[in-house]
Amino acid sequence: MSGFFNLNKFSGKAKPKRSNSAVRPLFLSAPYCNNSIVKGNFKTIVQLPKYVDANEWLAVNVFDFYNYINMFYGSISEFCTLRDCPTMSAGGGGFEYLWLDGQKKTSRVPAPQYIDFVMSWIQTLVNDENTSPTKDGREFPDTFHQTVRAIFKQLIRVFAHIYHSHYDKMLSLCQEGHFNSLFAHFVSFGREFDLIDKKDIVPLMDLIEIMDSNGILC
Repeated sequence: MSGFFNLNKFSGKAKPKRSNSAVRPLFLSAPYCNNSIVKGNFKTIVQLPKYVDANEWLAVNVFDFYNYINMFYGSISEFCTLRDCPTMSAGGGGFEYLWLDGQKKTSRVPAPQYIDFVMSWIQTLVNDENTSPTKDGREFPDTFHQTVRAIFKQLIRVFAHIYHSHYDKMLSLCQEGHFNSLFAHFVSFGREFDLIDKKDIVPLMDLIEIMDSNGILC
């Protein structure tokens, strides 16, 4: 999977589909939607600390979000199969995400393959000294904020797929409070640093509105 750090080639596209389901998803139902391990909101957690470089703060946090989301997905990945998740979607009638390959051709790929592409792409980015430098004297590129926005866009899709397709497994593992808290942290951080486009959070907008009403988001 060479060239994963080419953001234009591997950004992916979302194709909205009309929903035919009237059943309220579990992640929007009480008490699950209110479960959280955090009391209060994330304002003080996401704010840029004094004397810390903004790009360093973005780099550290995006690396943590990537790792935590990867861990949560790993806990339910055995249920995300080619048979059960033949497309990368956010709900049976919600959004279908199409992969954009190196030849700028969109294609439907199964969710486990799409998520593997996403995680491999992010891993390449965070390990690339030209994109996310770790050595003294190296400067972040001017495009770093754009890169982080691209990462957030793809991680939102992973969140959306897990919430819409595998939240029941999160409940079975008693992970919903931790997962909800991670998502709230993710959204709060994205808002703080302008990393999220409104169109990208449409599949999870109802959950975000619930979290907003609960005062957990900043």
